[in-house]
Amino acid sequence: MKTINDFNFDSKKALIRVDFNVPLNENFEVTDATRIVSAKPTIIKILEDGGSCILMSHLGRPKGVQDEFSLKHIISKVENILGVSVKFVDNCVGPKAEEAAENLKPGEILLLENLRFHDQEKQGDINFAESLSKLGDIYVNDAFGTAHRAHASTTVIAQFFPDAKCFGSLLAQEIESIDKVMKTGEKPVLAVLGGAKVSSKITIIENILDKVDHLIIGGGMTFTFIKAQGGRIGDSICEDDKMDLAIDIMKQAKEKNVQIHLPVDVLAANAFSNDADTQVMDVTTIPDGWQGLDAGPKSKANFHDVVMQCKTILWNGPLGVFEMENFASGTIALGDSIAEATKNGAFSLVGGGDSVAAVKQFGFEHKVSYVSTGGGAMLESLEGKTLPGIAAILE
Repeated sequence: MKTINDFNFDSKKALIRVDFNVPLNENFEVTDATRIVSAKPTIIKILEDGGSCILMSHLGRPKGVQDEFSLKHIISKVENILGVSVKFVDNCVGPKAEEAAENLKPGEILLLENLRFHDQEKQGDINFAESLSKLGDIYVNDAFGTAHRAHASTTVIAQFFPDAKCFGSLLAQEIESIDKVMKTGEKPVLAVLGGAKVSSKITIIENILDKVDHLIIGGGMTFTFIKAQGGRIGDSICEDDKMDLAIDIMKQAKEKNVQIHLPVDVLAANAFSNDADTQVMDVTTIPDGWQGLDAGPKSKANFHDVVMQCKTILWNGPLGVFEMENFASGTIALGDSIAEATKNGAFSLVGGGDSVAAVKQFGFEHKVSYVSTGGGAMLESLEGKTLPGIAAILE
């Protein structure tokens, strides 16, 4: 696996695919700069080598050229984080972009305009990829968040750099972290899968059963499993058409010696509202009119015991409706347990939109080993798929 550490960028122009698809408020200010901060080590290493950086990214889902999706809005934030001034060109291909890249001196940074202003980017157009490739000497992919897309700048472009392509440090870290869970992790290995639906996690569950020793299933998925085993779940969320699958997953887990841990009690509410009446109930006897919205105290204690005996931990999905303050304590308790296990030497990887949001919201970001920057890419990796953006560098 070639990374930026395998190259000396002295006097070279590095064409870097970054993921600067960051959220902006109505004043076009960046509200979460995590992705820019994550790209910093790669950019600084290249500049310190004596190279220059040409950054290409998408932002949002523009339909053609739309000013609100212009990357010019993030220049000051990028400069602020990198501590280096950033040049900008209002296209990513063509004479203007080529001239700006040509004139770039060692130690300088050029940010190209939004790749998705051109439909050819998402189409994976080979001519568009070739036009981009003219801008740099070495291609660096550091955009894990888009590695599952076979777009021109993430995958197709790599063929124009047969001996001069590599992973940036962020993407290399993502690959290593997932490998630690899926291939090389110290046992016992635990996966915590939460969230609302079994259907969105089926392929992950099926793929990781061969790799883990323990599987905690929480959140809304719980109730499909409980109902499938004959429990009463009241008005709790349930995928009735996935109950046979739930039974099958439990059977497969037993055959593979994987221990499945489900909540034994829940914090139930008489409405889907933060102001609803609440009561702790046995997960198998929730009456009609009530729904489970968070893990109960016994479940939290049980899950803590499981977490503390494991050396490698994957966390994907919350244990309750954490967006409502009264139903966040199960997710917070799990975060506390994983933070404690990490402090004691376990490796912990958090990935997937909702769990990453929860980790940031409750201050666990620096208490776990690694927080993945790519939602869809992370999930596809866990499903065992080879991501096109990664395959293109390895080829």
